[in-house]
Amino acid sequence: MEPITPQPIDPRAVETAERQTLPPMSERRMRRLLDILCDGTRLKIVRALRDNQLAASDLARVLGRSRSATSQHLRVLREADVVQPSRNGNVVRYKLAADINAQILEDVGRAFDKLDSMSAG
Repeated sequence: MEPITPQPIDPRAVETAERQTLPPMSERRMRRLLDILCDGTRLKIVRALRDNQLAASDLARVLGRSRSATSQHLRVLREADVVQPSRNGNVVRYKLAADINAQILEDVGRAFDKLDSMSAG
């Protein structure tokens, strides 16, 4: 491995790049969100909840998955503050949380929509 250059070739560019890197805590949070995104089912859940509140059983129907598998994905999304449950009697419905994590995943979903439309046209 080469040693680090003592003097940068372009100090302004290096300074700008250093300001744009994430602090360790933010980097861990970003990695966690990207791990969540790596599972297509979770991304589908985020997309399904974009304009809806759905019970786990209804989400399972939309996804074509078992209720227990869907509940496991919802647990992961809940722990990451992406979805939020609300109880009405004995029915628990899920919606996207107001947290930035949910917004990030929703934006990624929209980016994929745009990519799909570009490749189709």
